[in-house]
Amino acid sequence: MVSKPTVLVFLLVILIVTSQFEWKQQLVNELESKSNNQKHISSREELIKDKIILSQEKMIQRLNDFIQNLQQQLVQCRGSNVTVNSSKASLTSYISEIQRQQMMDDR
Repeated sequence: MVSKPTVLVFLLVILIVTSQFEWKQQLVNELESKSNNQKHISSREELIKDKIILSQEKMIQRLNDFIQNLQQQLVQCRGSNVTVNSSKASLTSYISEIQRQQMMDDR
């Protein structure tokens, strides 16, 4: 038979070896869990970035529409301004013509 100290040492060695395997397995599981969490966080970050980009694109489109509307208003104002100026010129020439006729009549 084997002596008690030898059996105890053998059992101790087996206990140490099996516990190391368990620790390694726990470490592997923890690393896998962290890796999965990191992937999940990365995918959430990508979703958030995509939402931000879509929101910015909508804002840019709204600004472009607003600019286009302002440009149309500016064109209309310029057209109105030309009409007013030409009306003023016509009125001024009409008044001048009347004044000239009155001067001719006064003579």
